Amino acid sequence: MRKLIFLLATHGAALAAGFALGVYFLPILTEPESPDALMLQEKAQGAEYTATLTRDLAGSDFLHWGEGTISLSQTEIVHEGALAPGPDYKLYLVPEFVEDEAGFERVKAQSVQVGDVKTFSGFVVTVPEGVDLAAYNTVLVWCEAFGEFITAGTYR
Repeated sequence: MRKLIFLLATHGAALAAGFALGVYFLPILTEPESPDALMLQEKAQGAEYTATLTRDLAGSDFLHWGEGTISLSQTEIVHEGALAPGPDYKLYLVPEFVEDEAGFERVKAQSVQVGDVKTFSGFVVTVPEGVDLAAYNTVLVWCEAFGEFITAGTYR
C-alpha cells in the first residue's frame, strides 16, 4: 500500500511539473517571428507618446515582467524591448497608472483592450479606430488567461 501511495505521489508530481513547464514553454515554442529592430525603430519614430517599461514594478516577478520602450501613435503601438514569455497577452490602455493585478482589476472596466501581444522581443499592435490615446495615460500588458500583471508604463 505504501508503494502505491509513493508511486501516485511521484507520478502526480511529475505530471504537475510537466504541465507547468508546458504552460511556460508553449508560448516560446509557438511564438511568431518578432519584428526586426530596424522596423521597430522606424515605426517608433512618428510616436506622439513614449513610455518606459521596467522590471521593478510591484506586480512584476521573475516570470511576469517587461522592459524597454513603448511608442504610441494614433495608428500603432510599438514595443522595443523584451517581455517574459507567456500565453494570451493583451495590450491595454489604462486611465491611471497601476503596477499590479489588484490595481488593474480595479480599473479594467474603464480601460480599453488594444490588441494581442504575440511576440516577446518587440511588437507592433494596431490601434483600433476610435481609440483616443489622450483619454488614457498608461499602457499595460496583461496575461488574460491567468489574470497576471506583466508590466505597465505611463506615457503622459
